[in-house]
Amino acid sequence: MSEAKMNRHYANITGILAFMAGLSAAAPLIAAGPGQSARPMPRSQPILVAAAAESREDPVGEAQDDGPGLRAWVLAFRSRALEAGIDAEVFDRSLNNVSYDSEVIRRDRNQSEFTKTVWDYLGTATSDLRVQNGKKALAQWQRTLEDIEAKFGVEKEVVTAIWGLESAYGSFRGSDSVINSLATLAYDARRAEFFEAELLNALRIVQAGDIEAEQMRGSWAGAMGHTQFMPTSFLAHAVDWDGDGRRDIWGDDPSDALASTAAYLKHFGWTKGQPWGIEVALPADFDYLLADRSITKSAEEWAALGLTGLDGKPLEEHGPASVLLPAGADGAAFLIYNNFTVIENYNTADAYVIGVGHLSDRIAGAGPILQEWPVEDRALSFDERIELQTLLTEAGFDTEKIDAKIGPLTVNAVRRYQQDRGLVPDGYAPPRLLERLRNE
Repeated sequence: MSEAKMNRHYANITGILAFMAGLSAAAPLIAAGPGQSARPMPRSQPILVAAAAESREDPVGEAQDDGPGLRAWVLAFRSRALEAGIDAEVFDRSLNNVSYDSEVIRRDRNQSEFTKTVWDYLGTATSDLRVQNGKKALAQWQRTLEDIEAKFGVEKEVVTAIWGLESAYGSFRGSDSVINSLATLAYDARRAEFFEAELLNALRIVQAGDIEAEQMRGSWAGAMGHTQFMPTSFLAHAVDWDGDGRRDIWGDDPSDALASTAAYLKHFGWTKGQPWGIEVALPADFDYLLADRSITKSAEEWAALGLTGLDGKPLEEHGPASVLLPAGADGAAFLIYNNFTVIENYNTADAYVIGVGHLSDRIAGAGPILQEWPVEDRALSFDERIELQTLLTEAGFDTEKIDAKIGPLTVNAVRRYQQDRGLVPDGYAPPRLLERLRNE
């Protein structure tokens, strides 16, 4: 994965808030390189200080690429850190050698440019190789994962799948200094408040004795260890599974990280035995206005509307479910359950959640997704998403934000536009829909 999308815990800074809903298939997903973690770009989140549009520009007050500027910021930050309870010796030892990392800033500025469609993302995230490696990882750590499942009630395959997407089962945990990256990002003006809070929490982790500052390694954006926790999430959910007195998510033994991930999912309401989602067949006369996350029905109710399993068999009851069409009417259809929402607290992108869920199913022995995808489509670029929102709003279908995020507000605007124009109201926005808007 291009780590430029390591934003999954951004909404956790205040009380580990649940992430917001709705990335459509037209939204961007980051590319993932071989052997790297597969993390798509999260949906719009209110904590991100404005929107993706801001990330395309040099914000007013952007930090300069100079050592003295960062050192002056560290000196000013020191008093705030000490007031927040950080020991002076811990602060000085941890930030003594920090230096401005222009590469971190460059990557933060360009997060929205590397895009993939849902199906391309899943092709990497749930590839045969990743499934094969997941089965090997589960077999190697089976006893630990079974014990973790018994303790937290989260299936071992689900924890393994998150491990696989976050760090390729521990092979790509990140090598950047977390302290240095967070200091650089906190000094930078664009999201200073968020990253300063994360830096404070990183220092609290050092102060607690879980790890030394120089050994705290992770992504350029501060996500750490086997399952890529941000410092705030670490403090809230990390577990000392092996009982050595430290919550070590960085070392070669992944047990603390795996248990921490299970604890995280349990905290947000994981239901053991409930699927994240199931692939379903829709009837020819399906009302696509029902494909809305706010609409939930029982299996019996969906069956009465003509939905079946792909084998034609009646749907099993797993609790209230919504219809999800990540690539519109021409792509795969899913019924999704509360566990889908739980995984969203790890990363809000629909593709990531489907990736975790489907990878866990494959590791458990299930087959691939069977329905076709609209492979002739491509993801809209950043500028095209801005244009889409602008044209929809000008046409009377207000997206409420012009931020390049194809979240619930934009999906609903697309759906209203489609319904008004006599199109299938599936909320999906491929390039051909943008072209239609341009020509009206």
